[in-house]
Order: sequence, then C-alpha cells, then structure tokens
Amino acid sequence: MFNKQTYIQRRKTLAEKMGSGVVLLLGNDESPMNYADNGFHFRQDSTFLYYFGIDFPALAAVIDVDNDRQIVFGDDYTIDDIVWMGPQPTIAERVNEAGIHQALPTAELATMLHEALKQGREVHYLPPYRPENKLKLQHLLFLHPDQIAQKSSLKLIRAVVSQREIKSAEEIVEIEKGVDLSVDMHVAGMQMVRPGMTEAQVAARVYEIAHAANGEISFPIIATINGQTLHNHYHGNILKSGDLFLLDAGGEVESHYCGDLSSTFPVDTTFTAQQKLIYEMSLQAHQAAIDALALNIPFRNVHLAACRSITENMKSIGLLKGNTDEIIASGAHALFMPCGTGHMMGLDVHDMENLGEVWVGYDGEQKSTQIGLKSLRLAKPLKPGHVFTIEPGIYFIPELMDKWQGEGKFTEFVNWAEVQKFRNFGGIRNEEDYMMTETGPCRLGTKVKPKTVEEVEAIRKG
Repeated sequence: MFNKQTYIQRRKTLAEKMGSGVVLLLGNDESPMNYADNGFHFRQDSTFLYYFGIDFPALAAVIDVDNDRQIVFGDDYTIDDIVWMGPQPTIAERVNEAGIHQALPTAELATMLHEALKQGREVHYLPPYRPENKLKLQHLLFLHPDQIAQKSSLKLIRAVVSQREIKSAEEIVEIEKGVDLSVDMHVAGMQMVRPGMTEAQVAARVYEIAHAANGEISFPIIATINGQTLHNHYHGNILKSGDLFLLDAGGEVESHYCGDLSSTFPVDTTFTAQQKLIYEMSLQAHQAAIDALALNIPFRNVHLAACRSITENMKSIGLLKGNTDEIIASGAHALFMPCGTGHMMGLDVHDMENLGEVWVGYDGEQKSTQIGLKSLRLAKPLKPGHVFTIEPGIYFIPELMDKWQGEGKFTEFVNWAEVQKFRNFGGIRNEEDYMMTETGPCRLGTKVKPKTVEEVEAIRKG
C-alpha cells in the first residue's frame, strides 16, 4: 500500500467528480478452482485497490458523497478461520491503513443501499466482470440480470478513468519495478531456449523469475513457436532448429502494478537470413511508432506510423503493391498486422479494460470496425502521466491469407503468390512500455530488454 493520504486524496477527488449520490465499489472474492477450499491465486479488483489499497477478499465499499461518509464492509475471521489461516488483522485495522474510520459487517451493506434507494438516491457502480459480483448487484440493488450492465454508471466510469489514466510519481516507481521484473523474465527465457525443449519448459522458467521475486505474472504467459497466433497460451509444442520463438510476458509486483514486454528470438543461436530480414522490418515499425510519440498527439497516429512502416517494407520485398496511403485506407496492410500498436497499462496489464475500451482508449469516440483498427485499444491524445505499450508486429497467418485470397480481396494491393511463400514463417513482435511526460515520451524501466539482432544473438550465444 501507499501512504494512507494517497487513498484519502484519491477518494476525495472521486467524490468531487461525482458531485452527489452513493458510489458502490465491490472488491473481489476468492475464486475456487474445483471446490471452495482450493482457490485460484487471489487478485483484488484494481479499482478497489486504487481507492482503498486493501488486498483482502470479500470486501465492499461505499462512498456516500452527499453525507461525506466512507465505509468499508467486510467480516472478520472467526477462530475457525484463524486455526487454518493464522492470526489476521481485523477489518477495522485493515481499513484504517487506507484512512477509513468506519468498518461494518457485510450484512449491513444491503440495509444501507436499500435505504438509499428508498430515498430516491442514485447508486453508482462499475460494470462487473465476475459472476459473484453480478449476483451481489442483483441482491443489493434489486436488479434483473439483464439490467446490470445497462445500469452501470457511465458517470462513475468516466470519473474513474480520468483519475486512473494519469499515473502519479509513486505509481511510476511501482510500474518501473514491474517493467524491470519483466525484463528479467525475458532475459531468462532468451538464455534457456534450445532445440528439443517444450514451450512449457520456457514458460515455467519465465514464471519462476516472477514468483522468486515475490511477484506474479500480469497475464497468462505467451511462449510459442506459433507467433502468428496473437494470444497463444498453448505450451505443448517442441522447439525445433529453424523456429522463431515469441515470448510475451509481464511481471506484477507486490503493489500489483505491472509490466508487459514481448520478445522474438531464434531457437538457434542466430537468425536465418529471412528471419533477420523480417525481424529488422518489425524493429523499424517499432521505432516508427516511438518516433511518432508526442504530447497531445493521438495514439491512433502512432499506430498508423507503424502500419506505414510495415506497408513500405512489405512493398520493398514484393508482398504489397500500389499507393501506401490507399493500402492503409483499405485495410490490406492488416494482413500482416491485424492488431493494435499498444494499450494503456498500470494496475491492469490492459489498464481498466473492464470499464470499456471506448471510454479508456477513445474518450467515448466511436471505434473503427476495420480489421486492425478495430483491435486498437488506445487511440486518444496522449497526456502527461499516460502509460502505454508499443508493440507493433509482423504476422503471417495462413488462415487469414487463405480466406482473403479465396474471397478475391485486395488483389490490387497484395501479391498473393509472393505472400504464400511466407505462410510458414510465423510472427514477430517486440514490445516495450512507455510513459508520456510534459517534455515527451520516456521508456519505462531501469533495465533494457535486448532488442536488436546483435543484442538478441549475443544473449542466445551466451
């Protein structure tokens, strides 16, 4: 936790933004794997952490804006719990560390909210992503299941986004710890890969680094020889000479702030000539995105700068043809990059994704429906305190090639016979984490992930 004054000020700011009403923030419960006493690793809701900092299950909080009251609801452990769990702080002791002076049993939450509803007061809540919290909202606010998402508070969503998107200096310290841990994870993966290993062995080693630092992974590890599959969590393949290996992994530190990095490297000690060619093209797109970063510039422009670099390079080797602007406007370039260039990052690896990309990444503006652009999670102008990833890639996806070619799409722009020669290439992505400041962009972390061909091959030969 940060100092209690941090949480007091965050809640004060939220109350000022809301102006009136009751703000209900639900923490997360334990989540059983296969029976109640065998649970997944507990992870507190990030917005609850942001305003209260209490990393403990089965809590809820109310910020009563009209009456200037803040209450956390939860139940103390019984002696039966303590026998198994050991001595634990009381709920009152926990909330005091967050600057809260009133803790009440969970059963009293419904009474308070029902009274507020009788008085005609508005109760604001965020869209839930866990089924148990959907059930709680049904009971607490007399909602039909079909109403829960619809009646979540847009005012509260926008207020939370406006606070959480701007990272403070103390948050940046924690994020950089997460980035440095992520670098260690990637270097460990690069060092160990050999033909004959399984993807699972590499993923296990990467996770070991996070766990040994008393941290966690910020999302399920992507460790694959099939880098063309953007979110590939299968780890059953055996690594072979000639393969490229894509590792996308991030570390989450004790404060729950995280990093998110991607690397691509050969299973052999050096890249083949073809691998080196495409790898360096991906680095050029990466640098083009970085070069486009500037204060108040929309991140959509950053994405399009990477797309332009990829398009020009695909033209240079005969895979694309025609006018670059027309290629990008048509979406034909998305054959090689059907995803976005980056996303917000902080307490969530895709920060605040549960609040809706249209509010987090677009400030309410309509998203594109075009392939590639529709997957761009961040498009709005960059402000000081925004933390985000830079991660363009080049992907050769056989199924997408075959579908578009079979449909006769983009024949004016795509040399399909040449493209098909790369159908077994795979995919390449490099990813780094950046922050926007008053004076421009800044790469986060005190450690630098190996990225150039020379740096990667030096690690592989080491």
